[in-house]
Amino acid sequence: MKILAVDDDPIIVELLSQFLTTLGPHELTTAGSGKEALEIVAQHSSAPFDCFMLDIQMPQMDGMELARALRQNISYATTPIVMLTAMSEKRYIDGAFAAGATDYVTKPFDLTELKARINMVEQLVLSRQAKAINRFAASTLLEGAELADSIDMHEPISLHDIDNVIACTAMENYVAQLSRSSLFGSTVFAFTLRKADKYCDNLSGAEFKFLIEDVAEVISDTLSDHQFLMTYAGSGTYLCITESGWRPDMPRLTDSVNLHLNRAQVMSNTGEELHPRVSAGVSIRLVWKSGDQILNALSTAQSSAEDAAEEYERLKTDFFHLGKRA
Repeated sequence: MKILAVDDDPIIVELLSQFLTTLGPHELTTAGSGKEALEIVAQHSSAPFDCFMLDIQMPQMDGMELARALRQNISYATTPIVMLTAMSEKRYIDGAFAAGATDYVTKPFDLTELKARINMVEQLVLSRQAKAINRFAASTLLEGAELADSIDMHEPISLHDIDNVIACTAMENYVAQLSRSSLFGSTVFAFTLRKADKYCDNLSGAEFKFLIEDVAEVISDTLSDHQFLMTYAGSGTYLCITESGWRPDMPRLTDSVNLHLNRAQVMSNTGEELHPRVSAGVSIRLVWKSGDQILNALSTAQSSAEDAAEEYERLKTDFFHLGKRA
């Protein structure tokens, strides 16, 4: 991988350089500040970096500001960003992931742990490169014809420029990063877009992605008075984790999201109003949970929202048929 590490501590930079040489043929470039990092990024525009490793506490531009700046560059909208920092307080973890971090490693770092994180990043990079090659091959085979831009409904979609919305991998890493004490007051819940499969079948891939983005923006706006992070997990489902001890009233919150969706007047490319609506599952407090219990809570929140969306459509269909018999 081609990696840019940014840290104002030359000892850490040297340690990273020596460590990465033991892991494989990685190409490491270093910078001592955020400003220098952006200058290097501009110089390497023809050969982009595969990964960034950023310290948080740096003069003039800290790592969070740098992460936001990198995410504004379309070439790095989904590039893995690993925060490598001494800051272990939850407010720094929350801020880093909200700024666009993919993972978070605290100093002094364990080399075994860091190796595992870098291997995870490398797998992400290889997976994205493979998908890019497949898309190029498909476009070559369909040269002269319209390329179908279908989307796998069950796959997560990376959403950009929506407040507090992060990638699915980043959400998994964020939750794994939190200690038991940090989870005090945290609550997880999910919304699922009703008839997501029908929207996916009837819309182009681009239209479906725009729909997913529009719904995410409405949910984000509805939750804006609270501290939260959200990810799109695929299958029309948005997974949320909130802080500050707030436990939402899910029926009331769902009504509020759907009211805002109605006011948003979401349209297809042909000008047809789509009328998207969501259903919500149970909300689960994460206090006293750790490890697999947290992951199970995320899974339960997601599946309960998807079940609620299916149940809503089933009851609506049953009511329709009952009315016909009557």
